[in-house]
Amino acid sequence: MQYKELGNTGEKVSILGFGAMRLPHENSNDEINLGKTNEILSYGIDNGINIIDTGYSFHATDLKGKGNCEPVIGNFLENGYREKVLLSAKLPSWLIKEKNDMENIFNEQLSRLKTDHIDIYLLHGLNSEYWSNYKSLDVFDFLDDILNDGRVKHIGFSAHTEFDILMSIISEYDKWEVVLSQMNYLDENYKSGLAGLDLINSMGIGNIIMEPLRGGRLVENIPKDIKDMWNTAEVNRTPVEWAFDYLWNMENVDCVLSGMNSLKQVQENIEIACNAKVNSISENDLSLINEVAREYRFKKGNDCTGCQYCMPCPNGVNIPNCFREYNIAKILDDPAASSMHYFNLISENSRADKCNNCGKCLNFCPQLINIPNELKKVHELFGENFNLF
Repeated sequence: MQYKELGNTGEKVSILGFGAMRLPHENSNDEINLGKTNEILSYGIDNGINIIDTGYSFHATDLKGKGNCEPVIGNFLENGYREKVLLSAKLPSWLIKEKNDMENIFNEQLSRLKTDHIDIYLLHGLNSEYWSNYKSLDVFDFLDDILNDGRVKHIGFSAHTEFDILMSIISEYDKWEVVLSQMNYLDENYKSGLAGLDLINSMGIGNIIMEPLRGGRLVENIPKDIKDMWNTAEVNRTPVEWAFDYLWNMENVDCVLSGMNSLKQVQENIEIACNAKVNSISENDLSLINEVAREYRFKKGNDCTGCQYCMPCPNGVNIPNCFREYNIAKILDDPAASSMHYFNLISENSRADKCNNCGKCLNFCPQLINIPNELKKVHELFGENFNLF
């Protein structure tokens, strides 16, 4: 495994980290498969990964509830792994209504994670609304307290937000040490984009990346024309290698989190991380990445990454799966093939037409997708029956 300095924190972090939002699970997202989860985590840490990023709501049963991820991670780390990793956790910004909520939820997380300290503590999903609310509740006092008493080593935040808001957040507190932001070769201009990474790096703040594979869209069901483009490269790479190497080629990227959910994925990604030549992609291959990104942008339906923050839908719509089949249909230009999956794998009561436009999902989408409008497009594409053959 290769390691980099995490900004000015003094920590060395593996260039590949565990994002625990997509752990192996059974029939529903909240039913984490403990055996498979322990297997992939232990293999990853034993082979050099030294950071796990979790969240209060990861693997939850409802939009505003607490998920099952933190207790699972806590139980795993208790068995000899706690001192081997940097533990990253997040304060759920949408649940903070009163000043005491911050302290109460934080202490609950310490208990759920079975630890007396959290290495990296992030304010989750900051935007202008959440940041204004935090400031009105004296968030700086809270952050100073948990730093000063040793319950947290490094403070940061995660964000899907515009550059000016990112700049404002960074400028208003001088103890930020880590920022978690979204980046992949399709998202150079998404929200704060590359300019945001440069700003974070210039301040000596550690850059950790989420969504490197764009929810799997960059490595699954690759269209033939995209494959043909990749085959013109100077160095042959798999789709996963292209996605990771693109990020590891950036001097201002310290760690890339991957939501790995099988032992095979962990093994393959660790091998890629061990063999990666940081900052070594040729100018020709960098130009090729830009060309591929442009081609993909022409194909996409919407920006869903499958994060499941919008779930569960109060009307039973399986939003991520509906968008997944819709996007695959768009990318592959093959609605007929995707309709087979749409009607066979998504139950009748969970399809796009069951959306009643209640809007409860809108505040939870990190990509700021107008979910009800996009579900109408899904229904328009697939209809109500097998009608595309």
